[in-house]
Amino acid sequence: MKFPQPFCLDHFWKAVKMTRGPNKAMAEKCKDPAEKKGRLTTVLALSTLISAFGSSFQYGYNVAVINSPAPVMQQFYNTTYMERYKTEMGQNLLTLLWSLSVSMYPLGGFFGSLMVAPLVNHLGRKGTLLFNNIFSIVPAVMMGASEVAKSYEIIIVARFIVGICAGLSSNVVPMYLGELSPKNLRGALGIVPQLFITVGILSAQVLGIRNILGNSAGWPLMLGLTGIPALIELLLLPFFPESPRYMLIQKGDEKKAKKALQRLRGWDDVDAEMTEMRLEDQSERAEGRLTVFSLLAQRSLRWQLISVVFMNMGQQLSGVNAIYYYADSIYSSAGVNENDVQFVTVGTGAVNVVMTVAAVFIVEKSGRRLLLLVGFGICCAACVLLTIALSLQESVSWMPYVSIMCVIIYVIGHAIGPSPIPNVVTTEMFRQSARSAAFMVSGSVHWLSNFTVGLVFPFMERGLGPYSFIVFAVICLLTLVYVWVVVPETKKKTFLEVSQMFGKRNKVEIKLGDSDLPLKDSKEIPEDPEKVTAF
Repeated sequence: MKFPQPFCLDHFWKAVKMTRGPNKAMAEKCKDPAEKKGRLTTVLALSTLISAFGSSFQYGYNVAVINSPAPVMQQFYNTTYMERYKTEMGQNLLTLLWSLSVSMYPLGGFFGSLMVAPLVNHLGRKGTLLFNNIFSIVPAVMMGASEVAKSYEIIIVARFIVGICAGLSSNVVPMYLGELSPKNLRGALGIVPQLFITVGILSAQVLGIRNILGNSAGWPLMLGLTGIPALIELLLLPFFPESPRYMLIQKGDEKKAKKALQRLRGWDDVDAEMTEMRLEDQSERAEGRLTVFSLLAQRSLRWQLISVVFMNMGQQLSGVNAIYYYADSIYSSAGVNENDVQFVTVGTGAVNVVMTVAAVFIVEKSGRRLLLLVGFGICCAACVLLTIALSLQESVSWMPYVSIMCVIIYVIGHAIGPSPIPNVVTTEMFRQSARSAAFMVSGSVHWLSNFTVGLVFPFMERGLGPYSFIVFAVICLLTLVYVWVVVPETKKKTFLEVSQMFGKRNKVEIKLGDSDLPLKDSKEIPEDPEKVTAF
Protein backbone atom coordinates (compact mmCIF):
# COMPACT_ATOMS: atom_id res chain seq x y z
CA MET A 1 0.00 0.00 0.00
CA LYS A 2 1.32 3.47 -0.93
CA PHE A 3 1.16 6.22 1.64
CA PRO A 4 1.04 9.87 0.69
CA GLN A 5 4.37 11.69 0.75
CA PRO A 6 4.91 13.26 4.21
CA PHE A 7 4.82 17.02 4.63
CA CYS A 8 8.42 18.34 4.86
CA LEU A 9 9.23 21.72 6.32
CA ASP A 10 12.77 21.97 4.99
CA HIS A 11 11.77 21.85 1.36
CA PHE A 12 8.38 23.51 1.50
CA TRP A 13 9.48 26.92 0.18
CA LYS A 14 11.79 25.42 -2.41
CA ALA A 15 9.58 22.81 -4.03
CA VAL A 16 5.97 23.96 -3.79
CA LYS A 17 4.41 26.19 -6.33
CA MET A 18 4.63 29.76 -5.07
CA THR A 19 1.29 31.11 -3.85
CA ARG A 20 0.19 34.11 -1.84
CA GLY A 21 -2.08 32.69 0.81
CA PRO A 22 -0.86 30.71 3.82
CA ASN A 23 -3.92 28.42 3.72
CA LYS A 24 -3.38 27.58 0.07
CA ALA A 25 0.35 27.17 0.56
CA MET A 26 -0.07 24.86 3.55
CA ALA A 27 -2.49 22.73 1.59
CA GLU A 28 0.13 21.91 -1.07
CA LYS A 29 2.03 18.69 -0.86
CA CYS A 30 5.80 18.84 -0.79
CA LYS A 31 7.67 17.67 -3.84
CA ASP A 32 10.55 15.25 -3.93
CA PRO A 33 13.26 16.59 -1.62
CA ALA A 34 15.98 15.52 -4.06
CA GLU A 35 16.39 18.34 -6.54
CA LYS A 36 15.88 17.27 -10.12
CA LYS A 37 19.00 17.61 -12.23
CA GLY A 38 18.46 18.99 -15.70
CA ARG A 39 19.31 16.74 -18.61
CA LEU A 40 20.28 17.30 -22.21
CA THR A 41 16.97 16.72 -23.96
CA THR A 42 16.61 16.56 -27.74
CA VAL A 43 14.94 19.98 -27.84
CA LEU A 44 17.69 21.58 -25.72
CA ALA A 45 20.48 19.90 -27.73
CA LEU A 46 19.03 20.92 -31.11
CA SER A 47 18.33 24.49 -29.93
CA THR A 48 21.97 24.70 -28.86
CA LEU A 49 23.41 23.23 -32.06
CA ILE A 50 21.22 25.22 -34.46
CA SER A 51 21.79 28.59 -32.76
CA ALA A 52 25.53 27.98 -32.33
CA PHE A 53 26.04 26.75 -35.91
CA GLY A 54 23.81 29.41 -37.44
CA SER A 55 25.39 32.31 -35.53
CA SER A 56 28.62 31.54 -33.64
CA PHE A 57 30.11 29.51 -36.49
CA GLN A 58 29.92 32.58 -38.73
CA TYR A 59 31.88 34.67 -36.21
CA GLY A 60 34.82 32.27 -36.36
CA TYR A 61 34.53 31.66 -40.08
CA ASN A 62 34.72 35.36 -40.92
CA VAL A 63 37.67 35.92 -38.57
CA ALA A 64 39.84 33.62 -40.71
CA VAL A 65 38.18 33.60 -44.13
CA ILE A 66 40.35 36.32 -45.72
CA ASN A 67 43.69 35.21 -44.26
CA SER A 68 44.61 32.47 -46.76
CA PRO A 69 43.32 34.11 -49.95
CA ALA A 70 44.82 37.51 -49.00
CA PRO A 71 47.43 37.56 -51.84
CA VAL A 72 44.92 36.73 -54.60
CA MET A 73 42.34 39.15 -53.17
CA GLN A 74 44.92 41.93 -53.12
CA GLN A 75 45.73 41.08 -56.72
CA PHE A 76 42.01 41.49 -57.49
CA TYR A 77 42.08 44.92 -55.82
CA ASN A 78 45.06 45.93 -57.95
CA THR A 79 43.62 44.55 -61.22
CA THR A 80 40.27 46.27 -60.64
CA TYR A 81 42.01 49.58 -59.94
CA MET A 82 44.08 49.27 -63.14
CA GLU A 83 40.97 48.55 -65.24
CA ARG A 84 39.30 51.65 -63.84
CA TYR A 85 42.11 54.17 -63.80
CA LYS A 86 44.63 52.67 -66.29
CA THR A 87 47.40 52.84 -63.70
CA GLU A 88 48.76 50.49 -61.06
CA MET A 89 47.53 50.90 -57.50
CA GLY A 90 50.20 52.32 -55.18
CA GLN A 91 51.44 50.12 -52.34
CA ASN A 92 50.23 52.58 -49.69
CA LEU A 93 46.71 52.64 -51.14
CA LEU A 94 46.64 48.84 -51.40
CA THR A 95 47.75 48.54 -47.77
CA LEU A 96 45.06 51.03 -46.72
CA LEU A 97 42.28 49.22 -48.61
CA TRP A 98 43.36 45.83 -47.28
CA SER A 99 43.58 47.19 -43.73
CA LEU A 100 40.03 48.49 -44.13
CA SER A 101 38.89 45.08 -45.40
CA VAL A 102 40.30 43.46 -42.25
CA SER A 103 39.44 46.11 -39.65
CA MET A 104 35.83 46.73 -40.81
CA TYR A 105 34.94 43.34 -39.34
CA PRO A 106 35.74 44.13 -35.67
CA LEU A 107 34.37 47.66 -36.15
CA GLY A 108 31.08 46.14 -37.33
CA GLY A 109 31.27 43.81 -34.33
CA PHE A 110 31.43 46.82 -32.02
CA PHE A 111 28.33 48.38 -33.60
CA GLY A 112 26.57 45.01 -33.45
CA SER A 113 27.28 44.86 -29.71
CA LEU A 114 25.62 48.27 -29.27
CA MET A 115 22.43 46.81 -30.81
CA VAL A 116 22.22 43.86 -28.40
CA ALA A 117 20.15 45.37 -25.56
CA PRO A 118 17.39 47.03 -27.61
CA LEU A 119 16.99 44.02 -29.91
CA VAL A 120 16.90 41.26 -27.26
CA ASN A 121 14.46 43.26 -25.14
CA HIS A 122 12.05 43.88 -28.03
CA LEU A 123 12.47 40.81 -30.23
CA GLY A 124 13.55 38.28 -27.60
CA ARG A 125 16.68 36.13 -27.70
CA LYS A 126 15.51 33.77 -30.43
CA GLY A 127 13.87 36.60 -32.37
CA THR A 128 17.14 38.57 -32.38
CA LEU A 129 19.07 35.56 -33.71
CA LEU A 130 16.55 35.18 -36.54
CA PHE A 131 16.66 38.89 -37.35
CA ASN A 132 20.47 38.82 -37.23
CA ASN A 133 20.58 36.50 -40.25
CA ILE A 134 19.90 39.54 -42.44
CA PHE A 135 23.39 40.76 -41.52
CA SER A 136 24.84 37.49 -42.78
CA ILE A 137 22.87 36.63 -45.92
CA VAL A 138 23.06 40.12 -47.47
CA PRO A 139 26.88 40.48 -47.13
CA ALA A 140 27.35 36.85 -48.25
CA VAL A 141 25.64 37.71 -51.55
CA MET A 142 27.63 40.95 -51.79
CA MET A 143 31.00 39.27 -51.25
CA GLY A 144 30.15 36.38 -53.54
CA ALA A 145 29.26 38.81 -56.33
CA SER A 146 32.16 41.25 -55.75
CA GLU A 147 34.42 39.77 -58.44
CA VAL A 148 31.66 39.79 -61.07
CA ALA A 149 30.80 43.37 -60.07
CA LYS A 150 34.53 44.26 -60.17
CA SER A 151 34.23 46.16 -56.89
CA TYR A 152 36.50 45.88 -53.87
CA GLU A 153 34.33 48.52 -52.15
CA ILE A 154 31.56 45.91 -51.91
CA ILE A 155 33.90 43.62 -49.95
CA ILE A 156 34.80 46.40 -47.47
CA VAL A 157 31.13 47.31 -46.87
CA ALA A 158 30.12 43.64 -46.64
CA ARG A 159 32.85 42.99 -44.05
CA PHE A 160 31.36 45.75 -41.90
CA ILE A 161 27.83 44.30 -42.22
CA VAL A 162 28.92 40.74 -41.43
CA GLY A 163 30.81 42.21 -38.47
CA ILE A 164 27.46 43.48 -37.14
CA CYS A 165 26.22 39.88 -37.40
CA ALA A 166 29.23 38.66 -35.40
CA GLY A 167 28.82 41.39 -32.78
CA LEU A 168 25.21 40.40 -32.19
CA SER A 169 25.73 36.63 -32.28
CA SER A 170 28.78 36.69 -29.98
CA ASN A 171 26.55 38.17 -27.25
CA VAL A 172 23.06 36.86 -27.95
CA VAL A 173 23.88 33.15 -28.41
CA PRO A 174 25.54 32.77 -24.94
CA MET A 175 22.65 34.74 -23.41
CA TYR A 176 20.04 32.56 -25.15
CA LEU A 177 21.71 29.26 -24.22
CA GLY A 178 22.39 30.41 -20.65
CA GLU A 179 18.68 31.07 -20.19
CA LEU A 180 17.59 27.80 -21.82
CA SER A 181 19.98 25.61 -19.80
CA PRO A 182 19.42 24.04 -16.38
CA LYS A 183 22.03 25.28 -13.93
CA ASN A 184 23.96 21.96 -13.88
CA LEU A 185 24.51 22.20 -17.68
CA ARG A 186 24.82 25.98 -18.04
CA GLY A 187 28.63 25.99 -18.13
CA ALA A 188 28.96 23.17 -20.68
CA LEU A 189 26.30 24.57 -23.03
CA GLY A 190 27.71 28.08 -22.53
CA ILE A 191 31.01 26.93 -24.06
CA VAL A 192 29.32 25.49 -27.16
CA PRO A 193 29.22 28.92 -28.92
CA GLN A 194 32.99 29.23 -28.46
CA LEU A 195 33.38 25.68 -29.76
CA PHE A 196 31.54 26.62 -32.95
CA ILE A 197 33.66 29.77 -33.27
CA THR A 198 36.78 27.57 -33.28
CA VAL A 199 35.11 25.16 -35.75
CA GLY A 200 34.34 28.17 -37.95
CA ILE A 201 37.98 29.28 -37.84
CA LEU A 202 39.15 25.74 -38.67
CA SER A 203 36.65 25.46 -41.54
CA ALA A 204 37.91 28.72 -43.05
CA GLN A 205 41.52 27.51 -42.69
CA VAL A 206 40.71 24.21 -44.42
CA LEU A 207 38.74 25.83 -47.25
CA GLY A 208 41.54 28.40 -47.59
CA ILE A 209 44.08 25.76 -48.63
CA ARG A 210 45.25 26.75 -52.10
CA ASN A 211 44.10 23.51 -53.70
CA ILE A 212 40.55 23.98 -52.37
CA LEU A 213 39.20 27.58 -52.41
CA GLY A 214 42.17 29.73 -51.38
CA ASN A 215 42.96 30.60 -55.00
CA SER A 216 42.03 33.18 -57.63
CA ALA A 217 39.00 31.18 -58.80
CA GLY A 218 37.61 30.09 -55.42
CA TRP A 219 37.85 33.07 -53.06
CA PRO A 220 34.48 34.70 -53.97
CA LEU A 221 32.69 31.41 -53.26
CA MET A 222 34.67 31.03 -50.03
CA LEU A 223 33.53 34.47 -48.82
CA GLY A 224 29.93 33.82 -49.89
CA LEU A 225 29.60 30.50 -48.02
CA THR A 226 29.00 32.40 -44.76
CA GLY A 227 25.34 32.75 -45.77
CA ILE A 228 24.63 28.99 -45.65
CA PRO A 229 24.61 28.61 -41.82
CA ALA A 230 22.35 31.68 -41.64
CA LEU A 231 19.85 30.11 -44.05
CA ILE A 232 19.82 26.87 -42.04
CA GLU A 233 19.19 28.77 -38.79
CA LEU A 234 16.46 30.85 -40.45
CA LEU A 235 14.66 27.69 -41.54
CA LEU A 236 15.03 25.59 -38.36
CA LEU A 237 15.25 27.84 -35.29
CA PRO A 238 11.58 29.03 -35.45
CA PHE A 239 10.52 25.50 -34.42
CA PHE A 240 12.38 25.76 -31.08
CA PRO A 241 11.47 27.62 -27.87
CA GLU A 242 12.16 31.21 -26.95
CA SER A 243 13.92 31.76 -23.61
CA PRO A 244 11.43 30.89 -20.81
CA ARG A 245 12.99 33.60 -18.61
CA TYR A 246 12.37 36.20 -21.29
CA MET A 247 8.78 35.03 -21.74
CA LEU A 248 7.99 35.05 -18.00
CA ILE A 249 10.03 37.91 -16.56
CA GLN A 250 10.05 40.38 -19.45
CA LYS A 251 6.85 39.50 -21.35
CA GLY A 252 4.79 38.28 -18.38
CA ASP A 253 3.49 35.29 -20.37
CA GLU A 254 3.51 32.49 -17.79
CA LYS A 255 1.69 30.00 -19.99
CA LYS A 256 4.21 30.18 -22.85
CA ALA A 257 7.13 30.22 -20.43
CA LYS A 258 5.92 27.05 -18.73
CA LYS A 259 5.27 25.31 -22.05
CA ALA A 260 8.75 26.21 -23.31
CA LEU A 261 10.33 24.99 -20.07
CA GLN A 262 8.47 21.69 -20.27
CA ARG A 263 9.72 21.14 -23.83
CA LEU A 264 13.29 21.97 -22.83
CA ARG A 265 13.36 19.82 -19.69
CA GLY A 266 11.42 16.84 -21.07
CA TRP A 267 9.04 16.61 -18.09
CA ASP A 268 5.82 18.33 -17.00
CA ASP A 269 6.79 19.19 -13.42
CA VAL A 270 8.71 22.46 -13.81
CA ASP A 271 7.10 24.24 -10.83
CA ALA A 272 10.35 24.55 -8.85
CA GLU A 273 12.13 26.26 -11.76
CA MET A 274 9.13 28.48 -12.45
CA THR A 275 9.19 29.46 -8.78
CA GLU A 276 12.87 30.38 -9.02
CA MET A 277 12.13 32.58 -12.05
CA ARG A 278 9.22 34.27 -10.27
CA LEU A 279 11.48 34.91 -7.31
CA GLU A 280 14.08 36.52 -9.56
CA ASP A 281 11.31 38.62 -11.10
CA GLN A 282 10.11 39.80 -7.68
CA SER A 283 13.59 40.53 -6.39
CA GLU A 284 14.33 42.96 -9.20
CA ARG A 285 10.95 44.56 -9.82
CA ALA A 286 12.00 47.66 -7.93
CA GLU A 287 15.00 48.07 -10.25
CA GLY A 288 13.06 47.65 -13.50
CA ARG A 289 14.83 46.82 -16.74
CA LEU A 290 18.28 48.38 -16.64
CA THR A 291 19.75 50.43 -19.45
CA VAL A 292 23.52 50.64 -19.91
CA PHE A 293 23.64 53.98 -18.08
CA SER A 294 21.56 52.76 -15.14
CA LEU A 295 23.68 49.57 -15.07
CA LEU A 296 26.84 51.67 -14.70
CA ALA A 297 25.25 53.51 -11.77
CA GLN A 298 23.88 50.38 -10.05
CA ARG A 299 25.88 49.78 -6.88
CA SER A 300 24.65 46.20 -6.47
CA LEU A 301 26.19 45.29 -9.86
CA ARG A 302 29.40 47.30 -9.65
CA TRP A 303 31.90 44.46 -9.20
CA GLN A 304 30.09 42.17 -11.62
CA LEU A 305 30.44 44.86 -14.30
CA ILE A 306 34.11 45.53 -13.48
CA SER A 307 34.77 41.78 -13.62
CA VAL A 308 33.15 41.44 -17.04
CA VAL A 309 35.21 44.35 -18.39
CA PHE A 310 38.44 42.90 -16.96
CA MET A 311 37.78 39.41 -18.34
CA ASN A 312 36.86 40.61 -21.84
CA MET A 313 39.83 42.97 -22.01
CA GLY A 314 42.09 40.19 -20.74
CA GLN A 315 40.65 37.79 -23.31
CA GLN A 316 41.38 40.04 -26.30
CA LEU A 317 44.48 41.92 -25.07
CA SER A 318 46.23 38.71 -23.98
CA GLY A 319 47.77 38.35 -27.44
CA VAL A 320 45.63 35.62 -29.01
CA ASN A 321 45.26 37.53 -32.30
CA ALA A 322 48.96 38.43 -32.27
CA ILE A 323 49.88 34.76 -31.77
CA TYR A 324 47.90 33.82 -34.88
CA TYR A 325 49.41 36.77 -36.72
CA TYR A 326 52.94 35.65 -35.81
CA ALA A 327 52.32 31.93 -36.33
CA ASP A 328 53.13 31.73 -40.05
CA SER A 329 56.50 33.46 -39.65
CA ILE A 330 57.33 31.24 -36.66
CA TYR A 331 56.54 28.10 -38.65
CA SER A 332 58.58 29.36 -41.63
CA SER A 333 61.59 30.16 -39.42
CA ALA A 334 61.41 26.65 -37.97
CA GLY A 335 62.07 25.27 -41.43
CA VAL A 336 58.51 24.42 -42.42
CA ASN A 337 58.18 24.54 -46.20
CA GLU A 338 56.28 27.60 -47.43
CA ASN A 339 53.61 25.44 -49.07
CA ASP A 340 53.22 23.38 -45.88
CA VAL A 341 52.75 26.35 -43.52
CA GLN A 342 49.03 26.41 -44.37
CA PHE A 343 48.69 22.78 -43.21
CA VAL A 344 50.49 23.50 -39.93
CA THR A 345 48.15 26.46 -39.41
CA VAL A 346 45.19 24.12 -39.93
CA GLY A 347 46.75 21.80 -37.34
CA THR A 348 46.89 24.67 -34.84
CA GLY A 349 43.22 25.38 -35.54
CA ALA A 350 42.43 21.70 -34.92
CA VAL A 351 44.21 21.86 -31.53
CA ASN A 352 42.04 24.87 -30.69
CA VAL A 353 38.87 22.91 -31.49
CA VAL A 354 39.97 19.81 -29.53
CA MET A 355 40.79 21.82 -26.39
CA THR A 356 37.51 23.73 -26.57
CA VAL A 357 35.69 20.38 -26.76
CA ALA A 358 37.64 19.33 -23.65
CA ALA A 359 36.51 22.52 -21.89
CA VAL A 360 32.85 21.61 -22.59
CA PHE A 361 33.28 18.36 -20.66
CA ILE A 362 35.36 19.63 -17.74
CA VAL A 363 33.78 23.03 -16.99
CA GLU A 364 31.05 21.60 -14.71
CA LYS A 365 33.59 19.56 -12.72
CA SER A 366 36.49 21.97 -12.53
CA GLY A 367 34.45 25.16 -12.39
CA ARG A 368 34.73 28.45 -14.28
CA ARG A 369 37.21 30.15 -11.97
CA LEU A 370 39.80 27.37 -12.11
CA LEU A 371 39.71 27.25 -15.91
CA LEU A 372 40.22 31.02 -16.09
CA LEU A 373 43.16 30.87 -13.67
CA VAL A 374 44.83 27.91 -15.37
CA GLY A 375 44.17 29.32 -18.86
CA PHE A 376 45.60 32.78 -18.18
CA GLY A 377 48.51 31.19 -16.31
CA ILE A 378 49.40 28.98 -19.29
CA CYS A 379 49.10 31.96 -21.69
CA CYS A 380 51.34 34.10 -19.47
CA ALA A 381 54.05 31.42 -19.29
CA ALA A 382 53.80 30.72 -23.03
CA CYS A 383 54.24 34.43 -23.88
CA VAL A 384 57.35 34.67 -21.68
CA LEU A 385 58.88 31.52 -23.19
CA LEU A 386 57.95 32.65 -26.71
CA THR A 387 59.76 35.96 -26.12
CA ILE A 388 62.91 34.09 -25.07
CA ALA A 389 62.63 31.62 -27.96
CA LEU A 390 62.14 34.35 -30.58
CA SER A 391 65.08 36.32 -29.18
CA LEU A 392 67.40 33.29 -29.45
CA GLN A 393 65.96 31.94 -32.68
CA GLU A 394 68.89 33.10 -34.84
CA SER A 395 71.63 31.89 -32.50
CA VAL A 396 70.29 28.52 -31.27
CA SER A 397 69.46 25.97 -33.97
CA TRP A 398 66.68 24.14 -32.10
CA MET A 399 64.99 27.25 -30.69
CA PRO A 400 62.47 27.62 -33.58
CA TYR A 401 60.92 24.32 -32.49
CA VAL A 402 60.51 25.74 -28.99
CA SER A 403 58.69 28.70 -30.60
CA ILE A 404 56.26 26.31 -32.31
CA MET A 405 55.61 24.52 -29.02
CA CYS A 406 54.98 27.87 -27.31
CA VAL A 407 52.36 28.77 -29.93
CA ILE A 408 50.59 25.42 -29.48
CA ILE A 409 50.74 25.65 -25.65
CA TYR A 410 49.37 29.19 -25.80
CA VAL A 411 46.47 28.06 -28.01
CA ILE A 412 45.71 25.23 -25.57
CA GLY A 413 45.71 27.62 -22.59
CA HIS A 414 43.48 30.16 -24.28
CA ALA A 415 41.04 27.51 -25.54
CA ILE A 416 40.30 26.04 -22.09
CA GLY A 417 39.69 29.29 -20.21
CA PRO A 418 40.10 32.84 -21.58
CA SER A 419 38.26 32.14 -24.86
CA PRO A 420 35.07 30.35 -23.70
CA ILE A 421 34.56 31.24 -20.02
CA PRO A 422 33.96 35.07 -19.98
CA ASN A 423 30.61 34.76 -21.82
CA VAL A 424 29.51 31.92 -19.53
CA VAL A 425 30.31 33.97 -16.43
CA THR A 426 28.67 37.10 -17.87
CA THR A 427 25.41 35.17 -18.21
CA GLU A 428 25.65 33.93 -14.63
CA MET A 429 26.68 37.19 -12.95
CA PHE A 430 23.62 39.20 -14.00
CA ARG A 431 19.92 38.72 -13.45
CA GLN A 432 17.29 39.12 -16.16
CA SER A 433 16.78 42.89 -15.90
CA ALA A 434 20.50 43.63 -16.27
CA ARG A 435 21.69 40.82 -18.53
CA SER A 436 21.05 42.45 -21.91
CA ALA A 437 22.78 45.70 -20.88
CA ALA A 438 25.68 43.71 -19.37
CA PHE A 439 26.20 41.81 -22.64
CA MET A 440 26.08 45.11 -24.50
CA VAL A 441 28.93 46.42 -22.32
CA SER A 442 30.96 43.18 -22.46
CA GLY A 443 30.50 42.89 -26.22
CA SER A 444 31.59 46.50 -26.78
CA VAL A 445 34.72 45.95 -24.67
CA HIS A 446 35.42 42.67 -26.49
CA TRP A 447 35.23 44.17 -29.98
CA LEU A 448 37.00 47.44 -29.12
CA SER A 449 39.85 45.43 -27.59
CA ASN A 450 39.91 43.19 -30.68
CA PHE A 451 40.04 46.26 -32.94
CA THR A 452 42.78 47.84 -30.79
CA VAL A 453 45.04 44.77 -31.01
CA GLY A 454 44.63 44.62 -34.78
CA LEU A 455 45.46 48.31 -35.05
CA VAL A 456 48.31 48.53 -32.54
CA PHE A 457 50.12 45.18 -32.80
CA PRO A 458 51.84 45.81 -36.18
CA PHE A 459 53.42 48.94 -34.67
CA MET A 460 54.32 47.09 -31.46
CA GLU A 461 55.90 44.30 -33.47
CA ARG A 462 57.90 46.79 -35.53
CA GLY A 463 59.11 48.69 -32.46
CA LEU A 464 59.55 45.91 -29.89
CA GLY A 465 59.95 42.82 -32.06
CA PRO A 466 59.63 39.60 -30.04
CA TYR A 467 59.54 41.62 -26.80
CA SER A 468 55.98 42.70 -27.65
CA PHE A 469 54.85 39.38 -26.15
CA ILE A 470 56.09 40.55 -22.74
CA VAL A 471 53.27 43.13 -22.85
CA PHE A 472 50.79 40.31 -23.42
CA ALA A 473 52.36 38.26 -20.61
CA VAL A 474 51.84 41.18 -18.19
CA ILE A 475 48.19 41.54 -19.27
CA CYS A 476 47.63 37.78 -18.74
CA LEU A 477 49.22 38.02 -15.27
CA LEU A 478 47.13 41.06 -14.24
CA THR A 479 43.93 39.35 -15.40
CA LEU A 480 44.89 36.17 -13.53
CA VAL A 481 45.45 38.16 -10.29
CA TYR A 482 42.11 39.94 -10.72
CA VAL A 483 40.23 36.66 -11.24
CA TRP A 484 42.00 35.14 -8.20
CA VAL A 485 41.05 38.06 -5.93
CA VAL A 486 37.60 39.07 -7.15
CA VAL A 487 35.78 36.50 -9.31
CA PRO A 488 33.92 33.78 -7.34
CA GLU A 489 33.04 30.30 -8.53
CA THR A 490 29.59 30.35 -10.15
CA LYS A 491 29.07 26.72 -11.20
CA LYS A 492 25.72 25.18 -10.29
CA LYS A 493 24.54 28.43 -8.69
CA THR A 494 21.24 30.12 -9.47
CA PHE A 495 21.44 33.67 -10.80
CA LEU A 496 20.20 34.96 -7.43
CA GLU A 497 22.82 33.02 -5.51
CA VAL A 498 25.54 34.58 -7.66
CA SER A 499 24.07 38.04 -6.95
CA GLN A 500 24.24 37.33 -3.22
CA MET A 501 27.88 36.21 -3.54
CA PHE A 502 28.74 39.64 -4.94
CA GLY A 503 26.52 41.44 -2.41
CA LYS A 504 29.21 41.64 0.27
CA ARG A 505 31.84 43.05 -2.08
CA ASN A 506 29.33 45.58 -3.44
CA LYS A 507 28.34 46.41 0.17
CA VAL A 508 24.67 45.87 -0.53
CA GLU A 509 22.11 43.34 0.66
CA ILE A 510 20.33 41.39 -2.08
CA LYS A 511 16.70 41.00 -1.05
CA LEU A 512 14.53 38.21 -2.32
CA GLY A 513 11.02 39.29 -3.00
CA ASP A 514 9.74 41.31 -0.06
CA SER A 515 12.28 40.12 2.49
CA ASP A 516 15.95 39.35 2.86
CA LEU A 517 15.62 35.65 3.55
CA PRO A 518 18.78 33.78 2.52
CA LEU A 519 18.71 31.78 -0.67
CA LYS A 520 19.34 28.51 1.09
CA ASP A 521 16.30 26.82 2.55
CA SER A 522 15.19 27.98 5.94
CA LYS A 523 14.77 25.38 8.64
CA GLU A 524 11.57 26.99 9.80
CA ILE A 525 8.46 28.06 7.97
CA PRO A 526 8.29 31.86 8.14
CA GLU A 527 5.68 33.25 10.45
CA ASP A 528 4.28 35.48 7.74
CA PRO A 529 4.34 33.78 4.35
CA GLU A 530 2.84 36.89 2.75
CA LYS A 531 6.09 38.75 3.36
CA VAL A 532 8.55 36.06 2.34
CA THR A 533 9.42 34.72 -1.08
CA ALA A 534 11.95 31.90 -1.09
CA PHE A 535 12.58 28.75 -3.03
